[in-house]
Order: sequence, then C-alpha cells, then structure tokens
Amino acid sequence: MISSCPFAAEGLRFYAQIAMLQQNLYSEVDHAPAQFFSSHGPLLDQLNTGTLAPKFSNFLTNVRQFAPTPLAQAVGRLEQKGSGVWSNLIEDFWHSPESSRGAHGERLTERYLAWLFLQPHAEYLAGRRSGVFSDGNLIRCPSCGSNPIVGVLRPEGDAARKSLICMLCSHEWAFRRIYCPSCGEERESHMAFYSAPEIPHVRVDVCDTCHTYLKSVDLTKTGLAVPVVDELAALPLDLWALENGYRKLQMNAVGM
Repeated sequence: MISSCPFAAEGLRFYAQIAMLQQNLYSEVDHAPAQFFSSHGPLLDQLNTGTLAPKFSNFLTNVRQFAPTPLAQAVGRLEQKGSGVWSNLIEDFWHSPESSRGAHGERLTERYLAWLFLQPHAEYLAGRRSGVFSDGNLIRCPSCGSNPIVGVLRPEGDAARKSLICMLCSHEWAFRRIYCPSCGEERESHMAFYSAPEIPHVRVDVCDTCHTYLKSVDLTKTGLAVPVVDELAALPLDLWALENGYRKLQMNAVGM
C-alpha cells in the first residue's frame, strides 16, 4: 500500500504502529478479568472504564516513541496530567465519542488518543454481541451509537450493496446507497461522489445539504482492499473535499 500511495506513506507508517498497539490491547482485553466487563445492557455500559487508567499510561508511552513531533509533545503533556485526568478523559469519550466534532486544539488531540486506545475495547465488546439489525436508514452504529468512519461497497449480484463501518466498535451495518450519513439527505440531486485516477477504488461521498463528506471503498473494483486502511491512503480525496468546502463526518486514525 505504501509503495502504491507514496503521498500517504508517513500516515500509513504511523497507522501500522498504532494498529500493532491496538492488536496488543485487543489481546489483553480478550484475557481480561471479569470485573472489566458487564455482560448486560447497551455496549457502552459493558466496560468498566475506571480500571483502564494504568493501561492508558502504557499506551501513551508507546505512542510517544513513534509519533510525529507535535503529537509526541501533546502525548507528553497528557502524560504529565496524571491518572485522574486520564480516567475522566476515557470516561467522557467512551460515553460521548461524537462530541469530538466540536473539539479543537489540545482537547481534540486528547480525545483522539482516547479513541485510539478505546477502539480495541469496543471492537471486542461488539464481537460478543449478536442480533444487531439495520434497515439501511441508521446514520449511527446500531451496536454502539457512534459515527461511521468509512463506507464500503461490496459485490452483490450484478451491482453492489453499501454498508458503513463504525469508528469505535468496527461494527459494519447495511446502509442505503443514496442517503447522507450525517443529515439523512436522500435527494439524489443533493448527493454526489468523486474519485481520483490514482486511487479509483476509493471515492468521496459528499452531501450538498450539510456539506459533509465520508469516503467509501469500492470492493467491486479492488477486492483485496482493506476499507479502513485504504481510506487512510486516499489523502488526495480529503484535500479535495476540504478545498471545496466540505467537512469530514469522522476523522480517521491519522487525524485526517
């Protein structure tokens, strides 16, 4: 992926390191004592966030070792704030991840780090759930209520079916082809998508009603694509969308 998308090389290398940390966290969660979890109620009520501050400390230390300088400095400042601040940050993000859209500066960076840390925990919990249904109209994840991070087009007969992947728990749910995941706009004249020759299997879906965009990865064109990774690599589409006055529904794992 890095060789085919040199414009995203730095971000992809950073994400590879983050993904390794998240994989280790997922393995730890899978072997965690029972007191970390509750087996009942909504997904966001199943995690005992008060037990996570020590693990967050280790996560921050590891991220600081390979993060770009500005992020490493922000991690260092957060480390100095101590476990009380970490616990509040984790608790706040876990129960209201969508509020990051209104955050700026240091607060946005701290919530970004909390998201990267909590994502494996949410993915583990979502994997234990069953019977989560979507009729194609849900703009938030039916498992945890969070925003989508990327759309996916999968082969179905002679056409393609669309789904969305959750930014927090990674649950994938069915979604209508012509429907804005931000405001629910369904008039085809107000929806559009664009792609670039360098990355034809990734497109940017825009809404001219709320001026929001989300990228989608078309697996009918490149069946081996990994939606979350290929979304990261499609940086030119983000730049185009921002230059044309659209804002992203949900930042990705490299902060774009």
